[in-house]
Amino acid sequence: MNINMRENNMQQGNGSGLFSQFTETIWRPFAKSSARSSAIFVVFIVLLVGAFSTHLLDTTTFLGSLAQKPMLSTRTSRGNPKKPRQQRDIPLNCTARNLTRACPTNDPTAIEEEPDSSLNAMCPDYFRWIHEDLRPWAYTGISMDMLKRAEKTANFRLVVVNGRAYVQRYRRSFQTRDVFTLWGILQLLRRYPGKVPDLDLMFDCVDWPVIKTSDYGGPNATTPPPLFRYCKDDETLDIVFPDWSFWGWPEINIKPWVPLLNDLMEGNKRMGWEGREPHAYWKGNPNVATTRQDLLKCNVSDKQDWGARVYAQDWARESQQGYKQSDLANQCIHRSLEPMRHYWPIKDDDKCRSIKHAVDWGNGHQQEAQAIGKAASEFIKEGLKMDYVYDYMFHLLNEYAKLLRYKPTVPRKAVELCSETMACPAEGLQKKFMMESMVKGPSVTSPCTMPPPYDPASLYALLSKKENSIKQVEEWEKKFWEMQK
Repeated sequence: MNINMRENNMQQGNGSGLFSQFTETIWRPFAKSSARSSAIFVVFIVLLVGAFSTHLLDTTTFLGSLAQKPMLSTRTSRGNPKKPRQQRDIPLNCTARNLTRACPTNDPTAIEEEPDSSLNAMCPDYFRWIHEDLRPWAYTGISMDMLKRAEKTANFRLVVVNGRAYVQRYRRSFQTRDVFTLWGILQLLRRYPGKVPDLDLMFDCVDWPVIKTSDYGGPNATTPPPLFRYCKDDETLDIVFPDWSFWGWPEINIKPWVPLLNDLMEGNKRMGWEGREPHAYWKGNPNVATTRQDLLKCNVSDKQDWGARVYAQDWARESQQGYKQSDLANQCIHRSLEPMRHYWPIKDDDKCRSIKHAVDWGNGHQQEAQAIGKAASEFIKEGLKMDYVYDYMFHLLNEYAKLLRYKPTVPRKAVELCSETMACPAEGLQKKFMMESMVKGPSVTSPCTMPPPYDPASLYALLSKKENSIKQVEEWEKKFWEMQK
């Protein structure tokens, strides 16, 4: 059982997506959020992944494939079949870039013919959280003053004007988080050229959300500043965006999501469910958060076995040894568990006993646990494809741009970014991952159709169902320990 502790003071805060370091080696964060005081340990059986938003789903996972969605048959108004547009690859022109040290003046990814979007599939239901994340500005819109107030902690400001990207950097981010976030946005522009509207946003690459809901309540409260980041929780208003590691994390040799997913699937084939170890499993750097250090107390000792196997990761040593102990595909040897739907809640103030109960429940309910794992894996493979990562980005940025109450212009200190200026001079794993995750050319299909916002009754029912599931687990745990007395 692989476990992911998700808290609002950590990169793994639940919620994205769904969310970034499950364990630094196992989770791919898209986003995260925490709906209660307890830590959330997420366990996956077939695919060990992490990632996307906080409010997206209770599973903070997001994965997929860069393969294009199948072209839907379309017909012209005259009833004649429309010829499907062929995929057109646009290679990088590094020679020209090296000579000019600038982005190409023309737009090589412009498309001559728009695909018929009338037959597009509906986006997954979790896209509806985009409306909720942007709700704080639904009535006021977003002014330049609001945006400027988000600069306080932002790592960079991104502006898109006429389909071209410009960035103004304020402070360095940890490792290459900002680099691969910007790279992902550039790939979105290559995938849907001419479709991403003009926009202006601030992005914070730090793990923990900072826009507290409590600071913007009451009759005299100001409107919160709009700030994008990889995670949030129920007590914050940060805007969730896909995690940088979807496009690669070179510092710890985490591949872009598509090749990594293939490795994970192969790794899972090496050992069946019955042969996996019946323990909760976590691996990561315990020094980044107090709650992680507290988790170390739950490891097996000569006095107590809580059913957990917790491994502290030394990234400096791993780097020197070529990340031999960090290959995700080789870590698929532990039994995983997602009760109820996709996760099992663990009390933050009583982690070890909660973990012990979770492990015993899973080992005592083999069929239920395996069925949950299979359902979660199927959801991940079909509902969280890389196509949807890009479509989520597309719809989030489009809905955000609608809220701007001013016309975006290029800041005086901003520089233009394009795939050439980022990938051509890159070296080593950074260049390798960029080339592996690069969108080859314009998509032959339009983005999926954005679902409508939740109505109040549906949203209440959804949140109530989640809370009731948590209470059910807590009741089971209470009875479990009463029987041990």
